[in-house]
Amino acid sequence: MDSTTAVRATPGGAPEAKRAGWYNPLINRNYALLWIGQSVSVVGDLMFATTLIIWIATGLAAHQPWAPVAVSGVLLAVSAPTLLVGLFAGVFVDRAEKRPLMLWMDGLRALIVAALVVASGAFPLPYLAGGRLPLFWTLGLIYAVVVLVNVGEQFFRPSTMALIQDIVPPERQASAIGLSQVSMSIALIIGPSVAAPLYAAFGPTWAILIDAATFAISFLTIFALRAPRHDPARQTQRAGFWRELWAGFRFYFSNRVLVTLLVAIVVGVSGASALNTLDVFFATQNLRATTAMYGFMGGVYGLGAVVGSLIFGMLAQRIGLARTLWLTMTAFGVLVVALSRVTSYEIALGIFLVAGALNAGLNVAAGPIMLRETPHDLMGRVMSIFQPTMNLAIMAATAVIGYLAGVTLRDFHMRWLGMSFAAVDTLWLAGGVLMALSGLLIMLGLRGVDRRYRREDSAANEASAANATASIAAADPVSATGGAV
Repeated sequence: MDSTTAVRATPGGAPEAKRAGWYNPLINRNYALLWIGQSVSVVGDLMFATTLIIWIATGLAAHQPWAPVAVSGVLLAVSAPTLLVGLFAGVFVDRAEKRPLMLWMDGLRALIVAALVVASGAFPLPYLAGGRLPLFWTLGLIYAVVVLVNVGEQFFRPSTMALIQDIVPPERQASAIGLSQVSMSIALIIGPSVAAPLYAAFGPTWAILIDAATFAISFLTIFALRAPRHDPARQTQRAGFWRELWAGFRFYFSNRVLVTLLVAIVVGVSGASALNTLDVFFATQNLRATTAMYGFMGGVYGLGAVVGSLIFGMLAQRIGLARTLWLTMTAFGVLVVALSRVTSYEIALGIFLVAGALNAGLNVAAGPIMLRETPHDLMGRVMSIFQPTMNLAIMAATAVIGYLAGVTLRDFHMRWLGMSFAAVDTLWLAGGVLMALSGLLIMLGLRGVDRRYRREDSAANEASAANATASIAAADPVSATGGAV
């Protein structure tokens, strides 16, 4: 065997040759294909979502008193499938082979999104006045498309997590999640910024077609990757839908790490909802920023998220996943508390840059922990508990914060220790405290987890080396015995 080559087992169980000293930034061929497809798809998704909001607000419902309600209908259509379908989708995800299921979801979503072209005015419709759908039916079709696309997402997202378990070795899973965060952060910058001028020039048609095309690209990249097939005998050993769903709940709430993640993340996103709900008011009232300056703050935050995803993707495994998670969450909370006292736009920009990096760090660490704690056959059900619970917490916190800012604390003003407090910055301060508390909960609940992961990795490496030696001996017994016969 060439002395510059080592043999190791891939997550699918097949041996893979790896050049000594070679570091693949995209991990391996399979993950590179998955990442490319998802990076393209998420840009299309954000362009599509932004275009729908602009289309309704400035076109379909322009100058109408019910325009805000019509726009909120899109947001409701995004959230409803997570709460109504997400909980039950996990059982079907765990029963299915992940790659074929993902292909079905991408193919169907490409067709569903493309169907919205009939409402965009790209061509006249026969037998209809003016060649267009009535307003009521246009809005109904938009909401129906958004609901169906997000129903598909409830099956696609947990399948993606399970597929990453199959194609990415545990020691590179933090890098995989980091790369996903990079693509999401870049998409958050590119998608909305392209959607607005594209709509102004061509209306909604091109954004619809581009999003459908990005689903098709994702379909092709998933079709091209090779994923291991799992034992078909296990797929037939079903205990019934409700028993399988209950088994998922029983597993989740008997796992200390997963319960800690759920509780801490719910507390953390409840605090973060203050930022998302009131950021425009904080920028314009506390920082005296213009609308353009507010938009630039979002870009700086996105830049920080890109940098943080790259840095923590490389370092989280070395620092320790649990340690990275609680450190970044606690630091993020402390940073928000400090930011609530800031009145300088320039200082706030620097804090937003660091906050974006910390947010990326906690996402990079949380994903691999969930992957390591969850058996492949339960990933769908675990995600179907975690994601709806988190979304419900965000919705509830957003409603409470909006009510507090707009009603209860609308005229709130006080001075303490020479500092002035108003409604928006006080709620930001409270949000930062909740996020810091979330970090402390993670620190206490995940104590000892990093040591266990290091022991498991060490044992896995030793087993992999032993298997590689055995494979070499079986393939070349003369070399294995030092040339003796």
